Amino acid sequence: MHLTWRWGQCRAKDLTIKELQDRAKATRDAILAGAASVFEELGYGRASLSQVAERAGVTKGALYFHFPSKEDLARAVIAEQHGYISADNSAVLQLGLPPLESMVVLCRRFAENLLQAPIVRAGTRLTLEASIFHEDVRQPYDDWIEVMARLACQAQEQGQIRAEVDTPAFGRLVVSALVGVQITSAVLTARSDLLERVEQMWTLMLPGVVVPALAGRIGELARYTPEGGQQLPDSKV
Repeated sequence: MHLTWRWGQCRAKDLTIKELQDRAKATRDAILAGAASVFEELGYGRASLSQVAERAGVTKGALYFHFPSKEDLARAVIAEQHGYISADNSAVLQLGLPPLESMVVLCRRFAENLLQAPIVRAGTRLTLEASIFHEDVRQPYDDWIEVMARLACQAQEQGQIRAEVDTPAFGRLVVSALVGVQITSAVLTARSDLLERVEQMWTLMLPGVVVPALAGRIGELARYTPEGGQQLPDSKV
């Protein structure tokens, strides 16, 4: 029997595969959004996969296909949050701001993302509860500290930070202070004062590290925003 090959037949098959891939991605994204909502609200210990499936609008079978366990789902939320913040940090660094101002903007952006993006709030909460499901969450913190220490070193080289300042220690202090500020704000005011507290954090820290020429600009630096309204990515999740 003679078979006639048609290009359209192969193309239709490829489109079908793509449609299946798109559907699988949409389902996974819906599960992650549902998981972010549940983990943020209830924490790891009280959350259940049934609640996530209901919140995501998917069947349990679909959820288990993508994430066989609650531990796997929590790890995926943390990874998604880390990727989200890393991409946002890269966008800030690409603006070409002075290094000290970049540090300030990075902290404010993290605070803004906490207020706007459920995946960031959920991932942040899970990193604090990770010992429950035996997850090593040092990498996001290590990455943040490395970025802040590098910027602090650049700020020192460019005459913004005093020569005697230990820049790796200062980078670590900034990350530690930011984490503490957001936790305290979450507990006391449900983060309603978070942006104010981040600005206050910088107002208190900067006098101890900046060169004398910048001592009169502490308030300006603490509330620094990019000139010209350079656009940064909006929250997606």
